[in-house]
Amino acid sequence: MTLTIATWNINSVRLRAGLVAKLLTEEAPDVLCLQECKSPVEKIPAEVFADLGYGHMVARGQKGYNGVAILSRLPLADAGHRDFCEKGDARHVAATLENGVTIHNYYVPAGGDVPDREVNDKFGHKLDFLTEMRDWFRDSAPEKAILVGDLNIAPREDDVWSHKQLLKVVSHTPVEVDQLSETQEAGDWVDITRTDIPDGQLYSWWSYRAKDWDAADKGRRLDHVWASKDIANSGHSSRILRGARGWEQPSDHAPVFASFDL
Repeated sequence: MTLTIATWNINSVRLRAGLVAKLLTEEAPDVLCLQECKSPVEKIPAEVFADLGYGHMVARGQKGYNGVAILSRLPLADAGHRDFCEKGDARHVAATLENGVTIHNYYVPAGGDVPDREVNDKFGHKLDFLTEMRDWFRDSAPEKAILVGDLNIAPREDDVWSHKQLLKVVSHTPVEVDQLSETQEAGDWVDITRTDIPDGQLYSWWSYRAKDWDAADKGRRLDHVWASKDIANSGHSSRILRGARGWEQPSDHAPVFASFDL
């Protein structure tokens, strides 16, 4: 079967339930992973998505912050979560499909504005979070797994609108890029998006601060789809739905898609 998965930082699932419904209706992925849901699980409008054929959901939530959810039209089982940095934040959830593939949905901390952990605790939290991810993958190598989410790092020079101008901006600093690379290597993860689209500028996020985000096009690729090496060759058809950034009252992120023949 071909499994199509999408990942999207929705920036409030209740506020943008209509946009989620629009995506599910128009694009019809088999699985949609959402980040920054900003809602307790019981208040996620699951019935709206179930009415569209997405009757399966595994989620972790909290009031007003963070939150991750996996919506699916295929049966799935809750595969747990990890409490990174022991903060109790809803930043990870996993679910396993009937074919044995486990999907991990992550929302990595943004890291604040100053790329210095000595003066910015949020940046330190981000680096510690990535370190714990790395160590987990070293201890338990992923198999038959897909990792998606807002990892809040644009690793490549062509993942940002200006490599030189963003070298000291959180999300593209060398220390973050190196940390993400170590995390990816620890699990032998394959970046499916860049395997499919190896060349050229590629973004999934555009700031709300831009008066005309589309014309300015000062984007970053913060949202990722990875696969464990054993199934990476089955991945294809990667794309970013840039147009969703221009929908009414949009998230500042665009959905990222990939398909797998599994």
